Amino acid sequence: MSHSVTLAAPLETVASPQLWIISIVVLLGLLAADFVVTRKPHDVPMREAVGWSVFYLTLPAVFGLVLWWAFGSKPAVEFYTGFVVEKSLSVDNLFVFMLLLGAFAVPSALAQRVLLYGIAGALVLRGVFIALGAAVLQAGTWAFLLFGAVLLLTAIKVMRDARKGEEHTIDIDEMRSVKLLRRFFPVTKEYHGSKMVIRQAGRRVLTPLAVVVVAVFMTDIVFAVDSVPAVYGVTEDPYLVFATNAFALMGLRALYFVLRNVLDKLRHLDYGLAVILAFIGVKLVLHWAHGVWTWLPEVPTLASLGVIAVTLITVTITSMLANRRDEAAARRAAADDPVPAGSARNDQ
Repeated sequence: MSHSVTLAAPLETVASPQLWIISIVVLLGLLAADFVVTRKPHDVPMREAVGWSVFYLTLPAVFGLVLWWAFGSKPAVEFYTGFVVEKSLSVDNLFVFMLLLGAFAVPSALAQRVLLYGIAGALVLRGVFIALGAAVLQAGTWAFLLFGAVLLLTAIKVMRDARKGEEHTIDIDEMRSVKLLRRFFPVTKEYHGSKMVIRQAGRRVLTPLAVVVVAVFMTDIVFAVDSVPAVYGVTEDPYLVFATNAFALMGLRALYFVLRNVLDKLRHLDYGLAVILAFIGVKLVLHWAHGVWTWLPEVPTLASLGVIAVTLITVTITSMLANRRDEAAARRAAADDPVPAGSARNDQ
């Protein structure tokens, strides 16, 4: 029948209702623990950031092994592949967060609280987008074509921005969310610790912390539009999509403090992300086309993991080589002109 081509089969999932409940309870527990850790604002030392980063990388590694033991290799490989995709996209998200924190002059002691609010908001939004994505996929196989087109268009935009080679900047005064918030609510000029609302002159006013949290939350929406279709390109299991997003997001707070001094050195990351998004977009289009013309091939998940890993390793190496080349050029320029810039020569 013609409906067999246009209608999608019910989405298969490894998760029972009990597993969903347990996973959400554990996630809420981890979020609560993070809020306790950040209750007292403080500068995050590298040792603490590395420790939490290792913890949040160990969790998905163990979770994947549990999936392998309980459900076999297929969902485990899909989870690991989706996690790598989400983690690579989240590093780009961290760069935007870094720009926002700098633009709002967020004190370093408050940075982790801002990131945690942003992560909590992102988790809620990803849950909504994952549910919507599952509903769209059940509506028909045309959804794979739609998701593929979204990712291909995003890849073109990311590649175009990367080729411009312009410095990333954020003008907070031009952000619509910030304009709207400042229009309806008074905002103090200075931060008041971790408080987002204070009482001043007998009325409640917002602090800059509230404004930056709203700005981060709005960027979360943009990130969700790209990341959720990307993971659905790896697995059609809504639970695995949820798990990959949750594990990738939960480690962002600590990873930010590990990478904040080297994020700008990953100069070719956007090229790699464009390639990954385009690859997954093509994979989704092929998946749709295979349902219409069965002779067309589909991309295996293991092959996807290989392409993604090779792409990320390649752009990391090329970024390091480009940085070394620029550093060598700077040293040669300094050797040719031994007088430091800005110093005055004594001509007397």
